[in-house]
Amino acid sequence: MRLPGQFFLRNLITQRTLLYQMVRRDFESRFIGSVAGWLWGLIHPLVLLASWTFVFQWCLKVPLPPGEVTQNYTMFLFCGYLPWLLFQETLQRSSMCLLDHSNLITKTVFPSEVIPISIFLSALLSHLMALLMVIAACLLWIGHVSGMIVLLPLYMLLTGLLAVGLSWIVSSLQVYLRDTAQVVSVALTLWFWMTPIFITEEQVPERLRFLVHYNPMSYLVRAYRERLLSYRLPSLEELALLAAYSLAAFLIGGLFFRHLKRGFADVL
Repeated sequence: MRLPGQFFLRNLITQRTLLYQMVRRDFESRFIGSVAGWLWGLIHPLVLLASWTFVFQWCLKVPLPPGEVTQNYTMFLFCGYLPWLLFQETLQRSSMCLLDHSNLITKTVFPSEVIPISIFLSALLSHLMALLMVIAACLLWIGHVSGMIVLLPLYMLLTGLLAVGLSWIVSSLQVYLRDTAQVVSVALTLWFWMTPIFITEEQVPERLRFLVHYNPMSYLVRAYRERLLSYRLPSLEELALLAAYSLAAFLIGGLFFRHLKRGFADVL
């Protein structure tokens, strides 16, 4: 006779093994047959960074206020772009993930909720490589790295909760409403420009600053900059607010996905 605890433990081990295999396959399949391989995961954001730096720093000469964490615009931009890139890649790729794995969902007893999680973890591998590059750039251009980077795993976790929660919502909606992925792409473009990545929050017009206040990504962008480029302690109020946003998205997304999951096999 199998005890409930033994069943739970066996199920947990199975889920972890499945998740590991999915993350490995996803990461490898993105660069299969490519000469540069996983380096493309670094080349693309670097090209974007160089382009934006040229336009905003050299052409438009966007100034940074004296009180900012750095006066190096490239580092300011790069550190702010890191959490957004992780969030965007997870959400955008997850919008189509259930359709891409429809053969598994319809033919086997498959825990489809792990697919967005595997996409986040795969994106996290590229994120960690980019983070190492940022740390090297800090040592080269600024001459030091803040000890506050030890807190970054906490912000990665909060980014994951937020991204996976929203991914559960959009991926399940895509099964029933096939325009969802297009809506996500448009929404992410608007969201990107409402997040203070290129500019500081003080440069946002005062009447529009509520967009920054209610935008969880603005707290993540600021946190990455401060943890990488300064020795400032995190604001407990901002951390609590960010945690509330992330946990709410994760829980609501999980319940939403669980409700719509019942009809996946019929629709797919």
